[in-house]
Amino acid sequence: MAEKCDFIANMYGYDLGGHFVDFKPLGFGANGLVLSATDSKNAQKVAVKKISISDCRSMKHALREIKIIRRLSHDNIVKVLAVLGPRGADLQGDIFRYNVVYIVQEHMETDLSRLLEQGPLSEDHAKLFIYQLLRGLKYIHSANVLHRDLKPANIFINTEDLVLKIGDFGLARIVDQHYSHKVSF
Repeated sequence: MAEKCDFIANMYGYDLGGHFVDFKPLGFGANGLVLSATDSKNAQKVAVKKISISDCRSMKHALREIKIIRRLSHDNIVKVLAVLGPRGADLQGDIFRYNVVYIVQEHMETDLSRLLEQGPLSEDHAKLFIYQLLRGLKYIHSANVLHRDLKPANIFINTEDLVLKIGDFGLARIVDQHYSHKVSF
């Protein structure tokens, strides 16, 4: 089994050392590939997003996403557990040394898109999910962040406890309150 997991990690170019095991494909984020894995230190299931850094533009996108996700902490936002470099190295604020960054996040069971493919939601579930979605959006906007890629595939749900969380901040932007788009004469 470990060989299969290593094969999947190697196939997708994941290099996290032995810290994570049992890799399985989850999907694609705005700026990277996402695999599920198990943290071998505490047996916690996580989602690991790989962001490749090949030029100045990808570096800017990676820095922006990391800055934004570290800024947000809310019950309806996917929690970031760690941001690591190759072989699971701690970045220690120095992203410029690496050509790849791994964002380790809490694992969510499914997303709203997959859930809706199974059929329509009950009215009670729809109300609960809308409430949680609006609660998360209010927090994001109060932090002066615009998600810019909010869609069912980026709204994650744990079906066991019906908790909804917003994720994938790869296209998000921070809004500067002091900047005006109006032209002064």
